[in-house]
Amino acid sequence: MQKADNSVRKTALVFGGSRGIGAAAVERLAKEGFNVAFTYASSFTKAQALVDRIASLEVEVAAIQADSGDPQAIRRAVAETVARFGSIDAVVVNAGILRAAAVDAVSLEDLDQMLSVNVRGVFLSIQATVPHLNDGARVVTIGSNVALHTRTPGFSVYQLTKTALVGVVKGVALDLAPRGITVNNIQPGPTDTDMNAGLTEVLAGMSPLKRVGQPSEIAGLIAYLVGEDAGYVTGASLTIDGGFTL
Repeated sequence: MQKADNSVRKTALVFGGSRGIGAAAVERLAKEGFNVAFTYASSFTKAQALVDRIASLEVEVAAIQADSGDPQAIRRAVAETVARFGSIDAVVVNAGILRAAAVDAVSLEDLDQMLSVNVRGVFLSIQATVPHLNDGARVVTIGSNVALHTRTPGFSVYQLTKTALVGVVKGVALDLAPRGITVNNIQPGPTDTDMNAGLTEVLAGMSPLKRVGQPSEIAGLIAYLVGEDAGYVTGASLTIDGGFTL
């Protein structure tokens, strides 16, 4: 494979990029010409398979093991990305977990884990990259349409964490606006990922379009937000759910 010219190519860092929407984002950004670093929590096999799929493209891809619930791991992932590629032009924070339970059955451990990864981890991932972002860079978080509406009991904590991202991007967008850096949040509806394994048929029946989304469709919106055409979009939470919340 021809090595990418890192002095010219832009660099993207995807937190939580080994599967589902994250993996689709890594592939799409690589096709858009970005060198891409991505983190994975535990599945080296899936991470390596993703690296192998992108091997034919004339970009460089780096898989970094890092748990987004661990602040030190987040900082290390950023340091490794910068050491390999230099500065960062796009950050996609996709890492997230779901532990569904009715409010009276939510354990303290599950509550802390979801807050740690879905809220604290997102904020720390952005914070760690800020010193290394080029002016005009792009930051994208992956929330959920449950921030607007959920039809299923047992999602109170998950909904709390995804609603928090709506506020996070507004505040951070103001902080980084003087540098021309945009910060936006994508809110996917039910998508054909591991998280919804075995539920896609039921979820499709609840959608006006009678289907769930594909990770590649979410990745398409990510590609738009990190591209030049989206330079005037910031602080927004954009829902892509096939009308699920209408």
